[in-house]
Amino acid sequence: MIFLGPPGVGKTHLAVALSLEALRRRQKVKFTTAAALVSSLAEAERIGTLARRLSVFCGPALLVIDEIGFLPPDAHQANLFFQVVSRRYEQGSIILTSNKSYGEWAEVFSGDAVIAAAILDRLLHHSTTIAIKGESYRLKDKRRAGLIGKGEATAD
Repeated sequence: MIFLGPPGVGKTHLAVALSLEALRRRQKVKFTTAAALVSSLAEAERIGTLARRLSVFCGPALLVIDEIGFLPPDAHQANLFFQVVSRRYEQGSIILTSNKSYGEWAEVFSGDAVIAAAILDRLLHHSTTIAIKGESYRLKDKRRAGLIGKGEATAD
């Protein structure tokens, strides 16, 4: 499942809710941000424990990767991200959240359209995409409280 939409519309909230339901059903779940995932894999590769670290992300029944595109990975990190997606393909469930449309994913993955296409090819084969539109719930609350006016602060 892939949740797409602007900041503050509930993508992470929905991913957490689905994670909690999986846990309730006694499934193993791993929740991480995209930046933490690729940073962890790069560090493991540096110290020679990449295979073991990949199993941390590939072992659970459900892997949730939050904030894809928030901090774009470098080309090597994009390759490490691809390794996780490729190893989980048809082996385990993935939930992703992103504020970037699929058309922007080449840019997200260091301008590499080939790796972005390979990632999307595997992710979209058996997935459902939910595109969420609207204004940030956090900003709506600030407007209601009179802390910001209409038209101010269009992003978190």
